[in-house]
Amino acid sequence: MKLKIKITGPKVHDVGYRYFLMSNAIDLGLKGFHARNKMSGEVQEVIALVEGDEETIADFKTLVEAQKPEHSQVSSIAFEDHEGDIMKTESYAQICSAIQLNKAIPVLLEIRDSMNEVRKNTADTPQILEEIKGMREDIQPGYARQMQADVRAIKERLGMH
Repeated sequence: MKLKIKITGPKVHDVGYRYFLMSNAIDLGLKGFHARNKMSGEVQEVIALVEGDEETIADFKTLVEAQKPEHSQVSSIAFEDHEGDIMKTESYAQICSAIQLNKAIPVLLEIRDSMNEVRKNTADTPQILEEIKGMREDIQPGYARQMQADVRAIKERLGMH
């Protein structure tokens, strides 16, 4: 059995709708699955094609009617029979992985470049820490003598010797 599902609403793109549908298609074991975003004038649409046995398609249909991605806003869901070819679910999942990697690569490169800049800006940190340590060592002997003198003065005032 093959089914076309049209999900429309003000916010059905960029909310993970296709991935939500795909993961449920995989979970139910649907033989075929394909989904794409489409604009119909000003209205966002997700068009999904599914293929499987009658019971699994019925389960998928129930799921689509009952659940949706958290940030989506759906106006309507329509179902109709489909006659054409439908991509294998596994093939669609591979394509989605490639699409996500393609989106992630520029972000990862930006992170790498930012980390390189941070490393460059902190390259002098070991030398600076050594300078601070040296300053502390210079201060400590005088500080200890002053501290001892202060303790003696306090003891004298309190009548302690």
